[in-house]
Amino acid sequence: MAGDKAALTKKQIAAVAAGNALEFYDFVTYSFFAVQIGRALFPGDATHSLIYSLATFGVGFVSRPLGGLIIGRMADRRGRKPAMILSFSLMGIGIVGLALTPSYSVAGWAAPLLAVAFRLLQGFALGGEVGPNAAFLMEAAPPHRRGFYLSIHLATADLAVLVAGIVGFSLSSLLTAPQLDAWGWRVAFLIGASIVPFGLALRRTLEETLPPEAKAPAPPGSLRPLLITAGAGMLILGAGTISNYTLDYLTTYAQDTLHMAVRSAFGATVILGLVSAVSDLATGQLVDRFGPKRVLIGPWIALMLFAVPTFYVLAALRSPTALFGATAFLTLLHIFGSSAAILLFIQALPARVRAGSLSLVYALAIAIFGGSTQLVEKLLLRWTGSAVAPGWYMVAAVAAGLIGALLIREPERRAA
Repeated sequence: MAGDKAALTKKQIAAVAAGNALEFYDFVTYSFFAVQIGRALFPGDATHSLIYSLATFGVGFVSRPLGGLIIGRMADRRGRKPAMILSFSLMGIGIVGLALTPSYSVAGWAAPLLAVAFRLLQGFALGGEVGPNAAFLMEAAPPHRRGFYLSIHLATADLAVLVAGIVGFSLSSLLTAPQLDAWGWRVAFLIGASIVPFGLALRRTLEETLPPEAKAPAPPGSLRPLLITAGAGMLILGAGTISNYTLDYLTTYAQDTLHMAVRSAFGATVILGLVSAVSDLATGQLVDRFGPKRVLIGPWIALMLFAVPTFYVLAALRSPTALFGATAFLTLLHIFGSSAAILLFIQALPARVRAGSLSLVYALAIAIFGGSTQLVEKLLLRWTGSAVAPGWYMVAAVAAGLIGALLIREPERRAA
């Protein structure tokens, strides 16, 4: 299939999309159930157990660069298909292991140690997933539809947020708080784990897309432009990650800071996933028509202007309506800006290093910024006493991302 873009089938798109969605579902479910996991697996009062839980969530980002380096390099040398099968298998092991980790009351310190180990494995797998996945979709897409096909990669990750939110909302509605703490969160993980065999079977049907010319030696003088693109990509992905995990954190923020009901908190997650997925696909089509830079600038500037006022309104009203409205509004601005900027970065990478470079830069950005976002925002809320601290953190991140986007030369949209 390499080099034959017409051979792309709906089944192959579904294979990549389903696997990507399942991996992100497994990973973000931890974020949504951070409060319950903290009570089950970590010692201390409610505040300290949550901090330990969020720190362990961040641990999963530490191993991402290693996964991006090893699995991403494998994808550029051996092919996209074997790399995606490996990453998905490792994620399955991590999710099952975490779901079956005994509680702190049963296993003592073995419980948090096991949680850290499985989070490291999940991070390694996800770090190596992103690059090969995006490379496959870009290489298989018609030149004039690359933005839309790459947006499928982003949308499936956000659909995972939607599914995780629906699962969390359902469990929080059906179970009591003690049941949710004791085993409800484990059910959410096992739902994802149950689909691992299905995802593996789909990925084994993929045909390879690694272009033969990608194996040729790098042309002279190609390193400096690549480093500039990678640095700009780091700023873009850092901005997108901080914004995304700030919005993910609204589930915990609503419970821990605003003292809202668990059901309302997970309702915001459903809004987040739905708006994100739809906006991703719309962004991809706009990028194909107008180019990524024309799409990203307006939404990112608007996000810088309105993030803090939105948090002020949310903190003042503390109602489900305010929470859902704030989530939808901020998510819309975030996705149209961040997704377009990420598509700009991916399309600027040369094929010979596309999977490895994207995996590594993404993993580093996520490890540095994403892994710390929710913990930093929790600490900022505690140190400043201001309920709008996450909004200011988002504004600073988006400003840096906008600079990164302006540093990248926009590629020809119809280039083969």
